[in-house]
Amino acid sequence: MAQFKIYGRRGALDPVRSRLSDVVHACAVDVLQLPPDKRFHRFFPMSAEDFPTPPGRTERYTIVEILMFEGRSVATKKALYARLYRDFSEQLGIDGHDLEITVLETPRHDWAIRGLPGDELTLSYRVDQ
Repeated sequence: MAQFKIYGRRGALDPVRSRLSDVVHACAVDVLQLPPDKRFHRFFPMSAEDFPTPPGRTERYTIVEILMFEGRSVATKKALYARLYRDFSEQLGIDGHDLEITVLETPRHDWAIRGLPGDELTLSYRVDQ
């Protein structure tokens, strides 16, 4: 399980929302080995007042929070970061200085999905690679 929250300024985020979703999804499928039908993305376009740009960043400053079951290796998470940085730059024109990524891992028993605790779900993919 993985959910993606994407935060940015409305004027920069709205025009690329669909392409950004495709980039994030391709990274998740390839690196995290999520099934292609598992696309859980939420977008938070914000005003400049609600999303200040830190020094050294541009108006395209974007934050990606990834919530997922714990268990993936450090190598897998680093591969995900590298892929996101590469694809955001190459496909969206968002430079590495304008992208921050945070992974928040949760024990499976701390999620409830489809009426069951996460540790009682049968998944069609692995979360321990």
